[in-house]
Amino acid sequence: MEEYKSKLKSLEMDYLVDAIRCLETREEVYRFLEDVCTITEIKAMEQRLKVATMLKNKKTYLDIASSTGVSTATISRVNKSLNYGTNGYDAIFERVNWKDYYKEEL
Repeated sequence: MEEYKSKLKSLEMDYLVDAIRCLETREEVYRFLEDVCTITEIKAMEQRLKVATMLKNKKTYLDIASSTGVSTATISRVNKSLNYGTNGYDAIFERVNWKDYYKEEL
């Protein structure tokens, strides 16, 4: 497989990535996210992960929009990432069981 080359690659981005990777507990991640991002930015990431999970579970755009309040434009962007992106969501799906977080919804 070809080595991945991010469009974001820089020494500063490496520092950010390594900073996130070194966090050991859920609490440390919460604290870091709250310090580095606005609540709106964090909630947007949270929503996009939920949308990706719902798309992966074959939910329709209408089901997703009505359940989450996310616009169809955002759903479309997430779907594009799932289909043509860098497989970042897939790494999460392989390692984290969505059923632990969304019992009945999905």
